[in-house]
Amino acid sequence: MAEVAVLGAGRMGAAMCHRLVAAGHRVRLWNRTPARALAVLGDVGSADLVVADTPAEAVRGADVVLCMLADGDATTAVLLDAPLVAALAPDAVVCDLGTSGVVAARALATAYAAHGRRFVDSPVSGSVATVAAGQLLVMASGAPRDVEDVTGVLSAFAARVVRVGDAGLGQSMKLAVNLVVHDLNSALSECLTLAGRAGIDPATAYDVLENSAVGAPFVRYKRAAFLEEGGPVAMSLDLVAKDFGLIAALADEQGTPVPVSDAARAVVGEAVAAGHGDRDMAYLRTFLASRPPSVP
Repeated sequence: MAEVAVLGAGRMGAAMCHRLVAAGHRVRLWNRTPARALAVLGDVGSADLVVADTPAEAVRGADVVLCMLADGDATTAVLLDAPLVAALAPDAVVCDLGTSGVVAARALATAYAAHGRRFVDSPVSGSVATVAAGQLLVMASGAPRDVEDVTGVLSAFAARVVRVGDAGLGQSMKLAVNLVVHDLNSALSECLTLAGRAGIDPATAYDVLENSAVGAPFVRYKRAAFLEEGGPVAMSLDLVAKDFGLIAALADEQGTPVPVSDAARAVVGEAVAAGHGDRDMAYLRTFLASRPPSVP
């Protein structure tokens, strides 16, 4: 079993702590807001999980460091902090599991290589429920040996760890996946608004969607979020907007047109500007339905 540091006690980080401890690993958790880390400690209720006061304290002596923060700025600020880098064991492998963006992944890989430290860019696809079921997908990029060495720990909550290439390509793959997810979220919102205005019951419309050619896993596990307002926020519209910005930046760098995503990004931006950024991504359906019908 491994010594694991987890940086970030948000919904995903907390769920990962549960799985890591259940798999027999010893976990040190750090969060910028200590109260959140202490809440996770109480939920897990095991001596194999302890809370650290600083990131450096969390990673000291760890075999694997798992970072799950909100964005690239937060991730690079924590992972490039000099005391943290100095506290890393020589053979420790640092994994960034968040959607930090290609620029952040490249910067981290370059800095860690300069310090003789090991880094795996390893964003994930899935939800809190996917983590709890041990079915997460990890898109790992980095040296083959580094990816191999962290796969055992990642397997505590991931069904598959796929190496997609060198550091930075994991983020590129994640953004390509999220392009489909966020475009699909927008399409579902439009679809349910269109069907609802035609007089079709939303639950009936969703039954059809789930059993049609578009019944992807995302459609199935987001059912409650689309049909029942007030549920837990799995991914906020603020984070969707952040992802769309990263997708647009990568597309611009490549010269790749993404017109469907550009349109979806604009609608999400309107919802965020209207004060709904803290709502779940499925709230986009309610936002669209609240708009007055356009005049033919």
